[in-house]
Amino acid sequence: MSTEEIKRIARRFYEEVVGTGNISLLDELISPGYEEVMDGVRFPVGLEGAKAHVAGVRQTYPDLRIAVNLQIAEGDWVASCITATGTHMGSWLGIKPTRKAVTFTGLNVDRISGGKIIEHGGAANMLGPLLEIGALKVVSE
Repeated sequence: MSTEEIKRIARRFYEEVVGTGNISLLDELISPGYEEVMDGVRFPVGLEGAKAHVAGVRQTYPDLRIAVNLQIAEGDWVASCITATGTHMGSWLGIKPTRKAVTFTGLNVDRISGGKIIEHGGAANMLGPLLEIGALKVVSE
């Protein structure tokens, strides 16, 4: 696949699936053997796990919107810089809904094979949203 094709697949996942909640597109974009990688540990979540994850995110932030700001691709890898905005309407990390709007940025790295995402990892700046919803407080001396 060309780098433009793998960028398109990743962009569709972030903007058309996670950013809208349209999990019916996951069959087209996610491999049944899909894995998530965090801190070097692989989690084989598969297609059903990806669907559950997106549904959970949408339950917490039902109006979530994601914009892909920049993508860089090489081989079967694509890095996507994103900005996400949404309103905290469901429990998140044990925090009751605050109905507060949040915005955060993230960097996602995906490996694509056979036209589907097979591996995902990334990092998001969650400090801002945690401060915005009041889960963390800045203490001054």
